[in-house]
Amino acid sequence: MLVLGMMSGTSADNIDVALARVSGAPPSLNAKLLGHTAVKFPPALRKEILRVAEQQAISAGQLSQLNFRLGGLFADAALAACRKFKVSRKRITLIGSHGQTIFHQGRSVPYFGSPTTSTLQIGEPAVIAAGTGITTVGDFRPADMALGGQGAPLVPYVDYLLYRHEKLGRVSLNLGGIANITVLPRACKPQQVFAFDTGPANMLIDALVSHFTHGRQRFDKNAHFAAQGRSNPALLHDLMGDPYLKLAPPKSTGREYFGHAYLKNLLALGRRHRANPNDLIRAATIFTALSVVDALHRFVLPKTESDQLIVSGGGAHNPLIVAQISAALPGVDVLPSSRLGVPEDAKEAFAFALLAYETFHQRPANLPSATGARGPAILGKISYAPPR
Repeated sequence: MLVLGMMSGTSADNIDVALARVSGAPPSLNAKLLGHTAVKFPPALRKEILRVAEQQAISAGQLSQLNFRLGGLFADAALAACRKFKVSRKRITLIGSHGQTIFHQGRSVPYFGSPTTSTLQIGEPAVIAAGTGITTVGDFRPADMALGGQGAPLVPYVDYLLYRHEKLGRVSLNLGGIANITVLPRACKPQQVFAFDTGPANMLIDALVSHFTHGRQRFDKNAHFAAQGRSNPALLHDLMGDPYLKLAPPKSTGREYFGHAYLKNLLALGRRHRANPNDLIRAATIFTALSVVDALHRFVLPKTESDQLIVSGGGAHNPLIVAQISAALPGVDVLPSSRLGVPEDAKEAFAFALLAYETFHQRPANLPSATGARGPAILGKISYAPPR
């Protein structure tokens, strides 16, 4: 089967698209990445996505419109990817679209008299199916949450298929807007895999760069700004005191926690510690690295040995993050996911191609040990293509 996977992360910078050839069934599932590309959001629409994801007011009508408008953009991105890959859309059997998360409440909170969790990804799959003529699987997270899970992270199932090793203990680290890890003990069984979000990755760095450049730049390419900043141990100490770091897994987080309100507090903290813009960007960059290391020392390394840390996501291109993590983990080989066949920027889109393939075959693809669900769940909802 040829399957397109599509993903837009918490930074809402691009729609990432991956083309995969998939066959077989676990434990002998064969998946090969054939190509990947990224399609940018129109700037005004990206601004609205981020505004809504920060829990600013939107009417039901506007949310409905945004859901369908994003569905159209995802459909356009899929067709653009087919043209780039020089493959006819008639040869694509399936699309797996994660959509765009605008709300995620993984832990239950009281709501009208009952503890409630919920999540909302938009980018209407029916619009994608109609616009491309390809059956589309979307809305992957709710099935896990309905079974008491956090609905995140979901990529660990794919990490298990890709990276499990008989002789090596491995950790897969994805540095998107949020940083998350999948722990794969050597020769592990699915129920031995565990995973969680460690904290922010690019989200705070991007927000600071955008703030200080008045939107002219959106990220710190090659850690350019951070490299010019001075270290501020007192500021970093305050950041490392964040209560999220101490929460035991399973746990997940997002823009609801590390978004606009957090940025305001971070800017105030910077003023208190007399940090200039580059100092603050450097502190946020090192905080990202050390929060990953803290999670490993606190929740992973006391339980299992890790020989390799496999890094993917946009943050894998930030030399300061990678250098800090490597320096703090002597004895662990830190390597990019491209060394194992999946480019750093393609990993999550590739994962949703595989998750859609499993849904299509009515097989569960959550890992309860990672999400906290009571049991296996068949993820996603299928929107069938219009009859030809």
